[in-house]
Amino acid sequence: LGLFGALAPALVYWYGAHAVINGSLQIGTVVAMAAYLTRLFGPMTQLFSTHVTVQSNMALFERIFDYLDLVPEIEEQPDAIDLPRAVGRVEFDHVSFRYNQHRLALNDVSFAVEPEQIAALVGPSGAGKTTTSYLIPRLYDATEGAVKLDGHDVRDLTLKSLAANIGMVTQEPFIFHASLRDNIAYARPGADDADILRVMDAANLSDVLARMPKGLDTIVGERGYRLSGGERQRIAIARVLLKDPPVLVLDEATNSLDSESEYAVQSAVSKLLAGRTTIVIAHRLSTIHSADQILVLENGEIVERGKHLDLLTLGGLYSRLYERQFTSERAPASLAEASNA
Repeated sequence: LGLFGALAPALVYWYGAHAVINGSLQIGTVVAMAAYLTRLFGPMTQLFSTHVTVQSNMALFERIFDYLDLVPEIEEQPDAIDLPRAVGRVEFDHVSFRYNQHRLALNDVSFAVEPEQIAALVGPSGAGKTTTSYLIPRLYDATEGAVKLDGHDVRDLTLKSLAANIGMVTQEPFIFHASLRDNIAYARPGADDADILRVMDAANLSDVLARMPKGLDTIVGERGYRLSGGERQRIAIARVLLKDPPVLVLDEATNSLDSESEYAVQSAVSKLLAGRTTIVIAHRLSTIHSADQILVLENGEIVERGKHLDLLTLGGLYSRLYERQFTSERAPASLAEASNA
């Protein structure tokens, strides 16, 4: 159609020129005919292109409906237990998990965290730390074994009660394009300003609130682009403080922050841990000296467990990781001292 739309006026002018020269046509008739053809081919092209548009949209809708028809992998049991506020005992009972049919991400992992204890998960990248943390709130279900909360298999609990009893703080918290109030109250819709201000103060956000032009009504931007990394982390901590869950999963919030932001976040975290069962994914080993137990994972298995000093004395993987990190942290300071000298 595009080709004919371009060639037709040329043919009209070619034929019309000969006709005008021979005196059988007026030049105005030729020009009018060329103009009519241009107006004719435009709607015809749009009409026939509708078929292409419909086919493209059908392919798009097919994918959308396939997605909407997906059966959720995590489903609530018909007779699920509605657990009230949990005491906070978390147990992994011979848990294995695989994302696909090839390699186990976790292999026969067993441990228990008593109420109000702090358990730290450490290990090299790909050891299974994040996978372990995802199994507790049922972001995934264990392939074998059971993850238990207060003695109940988490698969036997209602999703609502499980979510109410577990809070998570990740390295990259999601901040909505909404007000500061709405971002924090997301954890407990309907919370009043007094509760929001209380948790903001506990999360060391008072200084952030003081410089906000509209206070709690200030829009923080898409993914919180108007806030620093440390401020976004403290908003995530304020959310969990407002939710007040008995079990906390903490993917160390101070990773990749500058020293000032790290101090502010660590101070907020210390208030967050009080009175909760906490599972910490530790990237900086210096932050878990006081953990009640440290679980060292490698290739999806727990290879060492114990307290900080005991694991250092053991001289295994934890000791090597700690020594390597301590050396890398000391190197910049040594270079700065040499430069000053």
